[in-house]
Amino acid sequence: MLSFAARVNNMSPIEFRTIVERIRSEFLEMPGLRLTMPQASRLWGLDITACEQVVDVLVESTFLRRTGTGAVSRAEG
Repeated sequence: MLSFAARVNNMSPIEFRTIVERIRSEFLEMPGLRLTMPQASRLWGLDITACEQVVDVLVESTFLRRTGTGAVSRAEG
């Protein structure tokens, strides 16, 4: 079986949604979680491009925000 990093460009919408929801739940379970893109990529087993795509979805939905240093954290309030 290929890793998410190898399959991201061929990922079905359902698979993409599944990884988005997994990452969303991790931020809900760990208040204060703040990750750089390289840290997020390693944690979730995604290449940087895939990681950016997932984070972009969560930023656009206002669930995550980018910090001044380029990290991502949960948007509060």
